[in-house]
Amino acid sequence: MSKKILVTGGSGYFGETMVNKHLERGDFVHILDINKPNIQHSRLSFIQCDINDKSLASKIDLGFDIVHHNVAQVPIAKNKKIFWKVNKDGIENLLKACSEVGVKKIINTSSSAVYGVPKHNPVLETDLPRPMEDYGKAKYEAELICEKYIQKGLDISIVRPRTIMGHGRLGIFSILFEWIYSGANIPVLDGGKNIYQFVHANDLADACVLVALKPGANKFNIGAEEFGTMYDVLNNLILATNSKSKIKSIPLKLAEISMNLTSFLGISPLGPYHSLMFGRSMYFDISKAKNELGFSPKYTNDQMFLETYRWYVANRDAILKQGSSGSLHKKPVKQKILKIFSKIF
Repeated sequence: MSKKILVTGGSGYFGETMVNKHLERGDFVHILDINKPNIQHSRLSFIQCDINDKSLASKIDLGFDIVHHNVAQVPIAKNKKIFWKVNKDGIENLLKACSEVGVKKIINTSSSAVYGVPKHNPVLETDLPRPMEDYGKAKYEAELICEKYIQKGLDISIVRPRTIMGHGRLGIFSILFEWIYSGANIPVLDGGKNIYQFVHANDLADACVLVALKPGANKFNIGAEEFGTMYDVLNNLILATNSKSKIKSIPLKLAEISMNLTSFLGISPLGPYHSLMFGRSMYFDISKAKNELGFSPKYTNDQMFLETYRWYVANRDAILKQGSSGSLHKKPVKQKILKIFSKIF
């Protein structure tokens, strides 16, 4: 039976994937976003609205069975005030509205950033979050707000994804893809031996649908099943694309200092979360999602990187002409000082 779905942030990168997944299932979908969506469908409607709109309840009083909350200010934005306003205050406003209009199920797309630098790997859902920068702290506060509303009777599940990839994904990855396309050197930290797990947007959307159909509050860590080191995924992409790029290693501490300084000065697009995690290992144990949801990721790290890169190359001319409006994950990043870094490496 088709369901009535609300996807907040449905015009963004992952939100759009979530919308398409429910349309494929035959559901009726509404997007709530400040930006207009790029997709049109007979079973798709659009609510143009800020997540902090105080009249939100009246705008979503449409009998939704499921709400997927994907509105977020991402690390690349680097604006601490907006992290808290959007990622924390926004979800409180949404959950208050959902409780008023009787939404049956809510899925909050959180972040692996809530774990900070993990004390061990693989990371489990039972591990205590300890975020170490503002983006992660705001996302964890959003989870605590979810817990508060669960106690009030709302059925809310939290999904914590690893770094999302897939065709259409740009943001900081546009830097990497452009370097590989042009044959520039690719930096890794301390040899790139850190193990790093990603997740394909389609796999994540599949997981979120499975979570939405499972009654009861819960938490799930979601990532690829097959993954390896940062060096492996970058080297395999270089080999698969016949790029002239070479991987160059730089010391972790030196890189952290440089990334934080250039970010603070506004000459690098990277934020504190990037400098914190790029050279460190992080991967989830996804056994809970597999056992309780029947989740089975289709993409390996290598497959999702190659697919995303090929999409970038096929659309490169249009991407480089793209404007500055819309989702930060759906537009290229200005490289600024990173162009100089690639030449030094």
